[in-house]
Amino acid sequence: MKVAVIGTGYVGLVSGTCFADSGADVTCIDIDEAKIEQLNQGKIPIYEPGLTELVLRNAVAGRLHFTTDLPSAVKTAKLVYLAVGTPQGDHGAANLSALWAVTDNIAPHLSEDAIVVTKSTVPVGTNAGIYKRLKELTGRECDVASNPEFLKEGAAINDFTSPDRVVVGVRRPEVAEVLHELYAPFLRTERPFLVMSPESAEMTKYVANALLSTKISFINEMANICERMGGDINDVRRGIGHDQRIGFQFLFPGVGYGGSCFPKDVRALASMAKSVEVEPRIMNAVDEVNDHQKNALIQKIEQHFEGDLSGKTIAVWGLAFKPRTDDIREAPALVLIDRVLELGASVHVHDPEAMENVRAIYGDKLKYGAQPMDVLENADALAINTEWSEFRNPDFGDIKRKMNQPVVFDGRNLYDPAQMAEDGFVYYSIGRSAVGNE
Repeated sequence: MKVAVIGTGYVGLVSGTCFADSGADVTCIDIDEAKIEQLNQGKIPIYEPGLTELVLRNAVAGRLHFTTDLPSAVKTAKLVYLAVGTPQGDHGAANLSALWAVTDNIAPHLSEDAIVVTKSTVPVGTNAGIYKRLKELTGRECDVASNPEFLKEGAAINDFTSPDRVVVGVRRPEVAEVLHELYAPFLRTERPFLVMSPESAEMTKYVANALLSTKISFINEMANICERMGGDINDVRRGIGHDQRIGFQFLFPGVGYGGSCFPKDVRALASMAKSVEVEPRIMNAVDEVNDHQKNALIQKIEQHFEGDLSGKTIAVWGLAFKPRTDDIREAPALVLIDRVLELGASVHVHDPEAMENVRAIYGDKLKYGAQPMDVLENADALAINTEWSEFRNPDFGDIKRKMNQPVVFDGRNLYDPAQMAEDGFVYYSIGRSAVGNE
């Protein structure tokens, strides 16, 4: 089956590569000539574990192609996937300008039996809008399906090849049959293939991300209450997580969520609600709690140093919004860095993958360390923002020897407070009492 994937961002590149790995003939298209040249040279513009190897293998096998030539790729494709960006626009709504431009561009080149599939995260009603626009441009009825993605950065290939479920929104059962054929290699373990209306499929994506975001903001607010009342949020989390109605997923307290999906999708869902005169009280609260939580470590740092960070050196471990990615969009670490710099401190940073993305923003305002321990020399405090595995079991003796004072602000609760106190650290975490600061 010939598949064209328009957009070689995170979703388009992962989806196209995984389709190719299952035997489809896939061409990925992008207007960015430099990116396409890079991909044709086997260089991957994003960090996602396992993706480089998968791209190279399928490119060598002749199943995966990269081009800027949209007409030639679209005219032979049975399925044309739209995977362009839909960033946050005015008042929180999704900006669909790239999607409409692509819709206009593909119209003259679609074959009679081509199926256009939206993989981009789009507001409810976008599928219907694409259908109407294509009909006006082509003079015929074109099949337009919705196929939202549910990929976690850092685990995207596994999520795609072993999905919890595949959701498709269609108007004709024949279209669902074609999509089921494409996804069949990934459904061999009886994963559900859910067929619904395009509107329901579009809504499903937003509701999924909104609910996961709600769980994160909820546990963070509970953590803040625990901290004030002498409770331990980790104990509370265990106490509620074993309730099968609740579970443990996405109930890890921390410094808030970031990335390209949760923040914009929560705001986009709120914007959609307002457009139909429904007040999005929960979504507004989720977003507000998350923005506040990004300041959790900053408040602790300011309080510890009594508001005076002039001349201090703060080491930062973790810059990406989550581990196993180089994505720093809306990352809590950037909020902390901005504030600490504003207060006059020097900032030394390390992240296994996101350093160059941060350097592109801050340049020489920061000092960059190739290894975690490199940034601790003469540091007055260490702030941890991302739970990379390599941060979980450091040499605490070495940390103490390098730092001016053994003060750790842990935004991901990586360490045991009692052990940190025993090792002589002043240790602040989320939703637990500080230790060693008497």
